[in-house]
Amino acid sequence: MLQALADPAVDLAAFERDKIEGAVRTDFILSAEIIVITLGTVAAASFGMQVAVVAGTAALMTIGVYGLVTGIVKLDDGGLYLSRQTGDGFARLQRGILRAAPTLMRTLSVVGTAAMFLVGGGTLVHGMPGAHDLIHAATHAGEALPTLGRMLAALAPLLIDALAGSVAGALILGGLSTARRLFR
Repeated sequence: MLQALADPAVDLAAFERDKIEGAVRTDFILSAEIIVITLGTVAAASFGMQVAVVAGTAALMTIGVYGLVTGIVKLDDGGLYLSRQTGDGFARLQRGILRAAPTLMRTLSVVGTAAMFLVGGGTLVHGMPGAHDLIHAATHAGEALPTLGRMLAALAPLLIDALAGSVAGALILGGLSTARRLFR
């Protein structure tokens, strides 16, 4: 952000628009995954209860998650506002915010991507026949290993979810890339 502010050739509106588009895309995918999980949780409930639970979850997610994401995305705007204020305390706070914002955004990008793969993979694995047996076998195989066995056994379900999410993500990306090339 500091480099973008210092470079007069950078279109700051386009710079921010790109950041926001990436955050919205990630949040949309995570929200869809949360709705799928929510529906799976109340699948046996009446239709009215399903609607109420999904609507409540959607409202909480919109207010909570999107509100938090909006605040994070707008951190740099807060830093820019503080840069226009007078006083040494404002200048230090502004520099701290503008230095921390890119690291925070990169970290959240990595964490958000990992969450998409893990939640998506977990959703896929949960719906796959025989997946429970695979996880059970992997957990027991991990427990049999010396030294790191217990840790590997504990991580086995997470690793299987991550693998399933990564494979599904790669297949979807490949399909979308192929479709883009075919329909240009």
